Amino acid sequence: MKAEGHPSLNPVCFVDVATGKRFLTRSTMKSPRKETIDGQEYHVIVRDVTMDSHPAYTGEKRLVDTAGRVEKFTTKFKRGAAKK
Repeated sequence: MKAEGHPSLNPVCFVDVATGKRFLTRSTMKSPRKETIDGQEYHVIVRDVTMDSHPAYTGEKRLVDTAGRVEKFTTKFKRGAAKK
């Protein structure tokens, strides 16, 4: 296997903006911002949404206003029926 054909894996610390939780892993991503954690230097990459704050992972339910959509559809449908 050629060494030049593959990107290098770097130690990376992903930081969730919403919760402040840090995820230590390896990635091909790099950042100019670095931080030493447990004696090892990590590239720090800040993320808006991670598995710690995303609703699909946290089980958080989001309310969708379907009443407004249904009313809009019925008024539109009534207008079309009145023309015929």
